[in-house]
Amino acid sequence: MWEWFFGSYEWSSIAILMVSAVLIGINKTGVPGLGMLPVLLLASCFPPRESTGIQLLLLGTADIMAVAYYRRHADWSIVCRLLPWALGGIVLGVVALRFIRDEWMRPVLAWIILFMVAFSFLAKYIKNADKMPEHWAFSAVFGLMAGFTTQVANAAGPVMSIYLLSMRLPKNAYIGSAAWYFLILNWIKIPIFVAEGRITGAAVRADLAMLPMLVVGAALGILLLSKLPQKRFEQLIQVLIVIAALKMLIWG
Repeated sequence: MWEWFFGSYEWSSIAILMVSAVLIGINKTGVPGLGMLPVLLLASCFPPRESTGIQLLLLGTADIMAVAYYRRHADWSIVCRLLPWALGGIVLGVVALRFIRDEWMRPVLAWIILFMVAFSFLAKYIKNADKMPEHWAFSAVFGLMAGFTTQVANAAGPVMSIYLLSMRLPKNAYIGSAAWYFLILNWIKIPIFVAEGRITGAAVRADLAMLPMLVVGAALGILLLSKLPQKRFEQLIQVLIVIAALKMLIWG
């Protein structure tokens, strides 16, 4: 049974897979800015394309758990505003992967995220900045970038965190909106990843064994969110966004 789930995976790879599954569960139900850590962990012990396939299946399963718990808290006006642009971003990502070398991707994504962090910080000094998040162009830029980064490296978390923070949503509405948004996008991506050879039978079997770890992580995330004040929640996400971008830049 062990060999059926993990094949020839080394113990160190299995341990990283388990930690990543717990972190993905926490990320989806309680601490959104944590999502880049599993990306880096999995990429450290699996080939680039295989690591993104393994992670996508974990993300898609955790999205179901998040939606099951926060399904009534989503702001659908925000979700529907972003989705068409995100689908366009996924198409851009599919094209980019055909022409851009793998080692260039993470620095590019890191600079995109850092630029958006800087933009969100400087926006408060721009005249009529409060109206900016309601403009269609704001949603278009963030939607395209979220779709592009999620297709290339499952790395849309920081981009979406910046966007949702700008909406000034209560924490449950933030998590609920993100849960539905990523559930739709990640399950659209799964057949694309299969066609690209990034999801394999070995990845499916290994991820099936990680279901208990995802459940543990999801429960921990729900507990953490219930204890975290709104202000601390927003501050934590902002810090994690910057750390994630810097990690990508250094690691890349």
